[in-house]
Amino acid sequence: MLIGAIETHFTVVDWLVLFGYLALCTWIGHRMSGAQATIRDFFLGGRSLPWPAVSGSIIATEISGVTFIGVPGTLFALNGDFTYLQWAIGSILARFLVAKYLVPLYYEQEIYSPYDYMGRRLGRAAKQLATVLFTLGSILGQSVRVLVAAIPLQVVTGLEIHWSILIIGMFAIGWTLMGGMRTVIWTDVMQFLLFTVGGVIALVWICASLNGGWGEFWEIASGFGRTRTFDFTFGFEAELQFTFWVAILAVPFQNLTAFGVDQLNAQRMFCCRDAKQAGKALIFSCFGQVLTLLMLLVGAALFVHYHVDPFTEAEAALVEAGTATVGESNVLQPGKPDYVFPMWITTVLPVGLSGLILAGVFAASISSLDSILAALSQTTLSMFYHPEDRSDEELETMNLVWKSRMLVIGWGIILTGFTWLLNIAREGIPILPLAFGMTTYTMGPLLALMGCAILGRGSIRGLAVGAAVSFVLVALCRPDLWVLLAKANVSLEWLGVFGTFDAEALAEGVVKPLWSYVWAWPVTALITFLAGYLPARARVGSAAS
Repeated sequence: MLIGAIETHFTVVDWLVLFGYLALCTWIGHRMSGAQATIRDFFLGGRSLPWPAVSGSIIATEISGVTFIGVPGTLFALNGDFTYLQWAIGSILARFLVAKYLVPLYYEQEIYSPYDYMGRRLGRAAKQLATVLFTLGSILGQSVRVLVAAIPLQVVTGLEIHWSILIIGMFAIGWTLMGGMRTVIWTDVMQFLLFTVGGVIALVWICASLNGGWGEFWEIASGFGRTRTFDFTFGFEAELQFTFWVAILAVPFQNLTAFGVDQLNAQRMFCCRDAKQAGKALIFSCFGQVLTLLMLLVGAALFVHYHVDPFTEAEAALVEAGTATVGESNVLQPGKPDYVFPMWITTVLPVGLSGLILAGVFAASISSLDSILAALSQTTLSMFYHPEDRSDEELETMNLVWKSRMLVIGWGIILTGFTWLLNIAREGIPILPLAFGMTTYTMGPLLALMGCAILGRGSIRGLAVGAAVSFVLVALCRPDLWVLLAKANVSLEWLGVFGTFDAEALAEGVVKPLWSYVWAWPVTALITFLAGYLPARARVGSAAS
């Protein structure tokens, strides 16, 4: 089989390096885990972790395998450019807002998540609604991280991808059970360092292999538009577009939720000693955008490399290469761009080094997954037992640490299973657009809930209706759910009533979103906020009169 020619490049030495690195991460995570006597230790690291480590963990979670694999692949496949970097504007702005306004609110009381804060401001029903939205969003969004780790594993082993997904899921469950958030954060720091080294090695290696070095790389990349930085269109088209207006009008909504309301990142900030250190950890995580720039350069370098030294027959088969016209030239373009960088690592880098860098991809993806398992376990436990409202004596009698570990196992199984389904539905969709697309279902409603909580006013029924309307709106504009149902032979002829997707195209998995879903972040936030806030304000007005 042609893919077998790729597999043979990954040697026994590479496997030894890979497993050695994973074993090292496991050992360090165990050593750093400390005592796990209470859920405060398990979920908050005893609120004793240094802010530089927390900042590195935030960067590693944000970057993860999605950026390391998805950004180079996306830039390679598109008539690419660096416009993705524009989104850093909205991301940095959101971090400063979260650090200044939300973090101090969270540290005023002993709470474990933003949803505890919502519950205290709007009642337990708000906390339950937020937890449900977070859970749904996590299953949708974080399954992409499992998938991104399974891709290089498939490249180097030839395993069917569902077996690769299962292996990643098992590792993640084990790491989370081992030591809670202390293990998560310290292993994240290791992945951040290895990602940085791996990206630098890839860029330098490719440029050094060109006769003209950096100058030849830049000349070829510029000639094909790979170095364009700004795009001032609004980006309403169906294809994911990285534009300036999206960066300043839509991305801040997504990042306010991601860093301030989504428990995946918020849980890290809760591990710091106080609000000041948590704010510093978040603000200094802005330097992670430098790593994003590095991976954009790697994507351009990969394009140059395969332009100078085209795909072999086996490589073209693996990435499903076809011909595209870029400018006045015909170039090979991959149908599976996410496979390009793992393939290059496997076939070009020397023995041992390729094993080390791919080990970093696996470990980072596993680390991201164990982060979400810890967050899901914590929010689920909190929804039923409300530990923030109980005394230490009560908590000691409830055996919550054991319950937390059981929840980790349960959520690990659920998330792994959903990743199998997502892989079926995502056919032809690159990792990076998929990762952003999955966040559009729940990010806006979660931010709206937080807005109402800060104002201290919100109708839970209205917020639930707004969240449901937002979810349906996104679902009618994105094909993910419908592709999966079509492949399960569910009749979808009725979708024609809404003027959305053609049933035959859905069954073939070739449909695209109807409009650029990035605008769903502000739109769904506004819909949900108005649905929750206006009825509550009207009730207050009636009572006053």
